[in-house]
Amino acid sequence: MIKKSIVPFVAFAFITILSSCNSNSKFKIEKGKVGHITTKTTIQELNNIFKNDSIVKNLSEGAQGDDYFQEDDQYYIFEKGGKLLLTILPKEQLDSTSTIKSIEINDARFQTETGININSNYSEINASNQINKIERTFASATLFLDNLNSTITIDNEELGLKEFNTQKVTKEQIPDLAKMKTFIVWFN
Repeated sequence: MIKKSIVPFVAFAFITILSSCNSNSKFKIEKGKVGHITTKTTIQELNNIFKNDSIVKNLSEGAQGDDYFQEDDQYYIFEKGGKLLLTILPKEQLDSTSTIKSIEINDARFQTETGININSNYSEINASNQINKIERTFASATLFLDNLNSTITIDNEELGLKEFNTQKVTKEQIPDLAKMKTFIVWFN
């Protein structure tokens, strides 16, 4: 009698665990994977992956275009309600069969196994990732994380540095509480 009442409970618990794993994978960042997007995903497949969301396309004009500043197509993924989730760039412009070049993470629900997301500070990033290289531009420093094939940009203001300076930055010079400006996962 007791065994019969346990079976539905065990089945319910198993289904609940499976559904929670699937919903977590929607926002998981790994090397070569962001949510349900992988290195093999094509631009045309985005419509199926984000069928409950909105996709806004900002297409380049290709080789014949006059816009010298925009060289890449951009696909913005918005959640219903208007929240920007991701910005996706294809490898080939104006080609729906192209795979993906990079994905900029715009929503904090997307996170790595160690909990790194766009709201993470430098100490959290440094504690759970190996920073392989730091490159400095006039306005920011870019951290290269080979374990995720990603880059994280931190503004000069967060670094306590003056604008328009290319002074070299080391890991030890970055303040623990410095926040990231961009988090991009590369698919090359």
